[in-house]
Amino acid sequence: MQIRRLKLTGFKSFVEPTELRIEPGLTGIVGPNGCGKSNLLEAIRWVMGESSPKSMRGGGMDDVIFAGTATRPARDFAEVGLFASLPPETVLPAIDMGSDGELEVMRRIERGAGSAYRANGRDVRAKDISLIFADAATGPHSPALVSQGKIAAVIAAKPAERRAMLEEAAGIAGLHVRRKDAEQKL
Repeated sequence: MQIRRLKLTGFKSFVEPTELRIEPGLTGIVGPNGCGKSNLLEAIRWVMGESSPKSMRGGGMDDVIFAGTATRPARDFAEVGLFASLPPETVLPAIDMGSDGELEVMRRIERGAGSAYRANGRDVRAKDISLIFADAATGPHSPALVSQGKIAAVIAAKPAERRAMLEEAAGIAGLHVRRKDAEQKL
């Protein structure tokens, strides 16, 4: 799965509709403090199904909705859209993929009403979203989404911890668990 675009409206500091195009390759987001870098990463995690307000740096999920300032009124909703391309052989049973291999996931939250998901124009459950991203070997806790705190943790990590992080990122951490289980059965 390759994320191509991200659209945000009313999500945290992104009051007005904002679109971020993500080109192929390694993408890093840099800028001064307070410009919204962490909010972009949280938007990706949120649209992928993040359900913990604490991991979104909030007290409740409604905290992702723009709260207003002295000059701008609060919003009643937040919406994030993630647009990705998938390999042609990808099958996602929860949604109709069409022939172009494009995936569009939208998550919208209204103040006091909770959130809802859409995938390729169809209403889906949070569980369906989790399965879509799990089948694509990604999701809100993907090691490919590296936050500032994770960078500091990698730098401070002991060699064994750093190796475990790299194995998780490479997708082989689960193999060690299966190997250990098999060895115990022998």
